[in-house]
Amino acid sequence: LLAVWEIICSTGLISSLFLPAPSAILTALGKLITSGEISRSLTASLYRILLGFALGSIIGLLVGLVTGTSALMDRIGTPIVNALYPIPKIALLPLFILWLGIGELSKVTIIALGVFFPVAMNTYSGVKNVDTLLIKVAVSFNASWWLTMKSVVLPSALPVIFAGLRLAAGTSLLLLVAAEMIAAQEGIGALILHYGDLMITDRLMAGVIVLSLLGLIFLSLIHI
Repeated sequence: LLAVWEIICSTGLISSLFLPAPSAILTALGKLITSGEISRSLTASLYRILLGFALGSIIGLLVGLVTGTSALMDRIGTPIVNALYPIPKIALLPLFILWLGIGELSKVTIIALGVFFPVAMNTYSGVKNVDTLLIKVAVSFNASWWLTMKSVVLPSALPVIFAGLRLAAGTSLLLLVAAEMIAAQEGIGALILHYGDLMITDRLMAGVIVLSLLGLIFLSLIHI
């Protein structure tokens, strides 16, 4: 595929303005690495996505566990989560900027919110599908709530929870780029938008490749 892409671009059938050759993209990527632009952008993006992902995952996990194990919290919390989930999270970014300012807090919050829902909903589903016989055995041995969660519920629900984390990883990257394009001076999303505005397509594509590699690494770590 890359060879065909390179040949098509070298023959001039497609303008490099619209689709630069892979060799040109690699050259542009090398220049961005040498100049330090990639490292600065990547550092800013990693800070936002790791913090937002961690916060959203922890809160989502706790909410999923509580609503999945408590009938009262299920009746209170689940309708709220189901009602808020369909809202496009990026549509709330202007509101978060108004509330929290244009700094890092609004970007981290929108990422955390996007991560929260798939983690909370998958955790809830995983907990609800735990074999009730296992829980009854734990209760019959006078296991505490925390011990039951740690030894029975969490191990049984982990596959579904990790499925939610993988979904959340993709969502976090999407929201990261959107937030950086709207309200950031540094970051991979801001870099892509900057070179798109200047119509320097090879550097734009280099930013997309970095973002793609970041997503692959992120998903691989979660899969492990």
